[in-house]
Amino acid sequence: MTGLAPDFTSEVVRVLKALEPGDVATYGEIAEEAGFPGAARAVGRVLKDVDGLPWWRVVTASGRLVPGYESVQERLLRKEGIAVSGNRVARRR
Repeated sequence: MTGLAPDFTSEVVRVLKALEPGDVATYGEIAEEAGFPGAARAVGRVLKDVDGLPWWRVVTASGRLVPGYESVQERLLRKEGIAVSGNRVARRR
């Protein structure tokens, strides 16, 4: 799957799949909810390596959109009713 520990990957996938339209979380929040606080960067790797996850619902700790994917992420978030301004989300879950 990702080269990461299977438990980590499966727990992160579980948390990501639970995000509903209109939910936005940070990489760190996902890691913590999965039971791996401090593993925010590894969450990004799961998002990159596992197809079909709602990657657009995950932002940096400051609310910034994913660098290089801002326009796509902004469009997908706005479609779900999330306000985006200056490549940042106005609110998170």
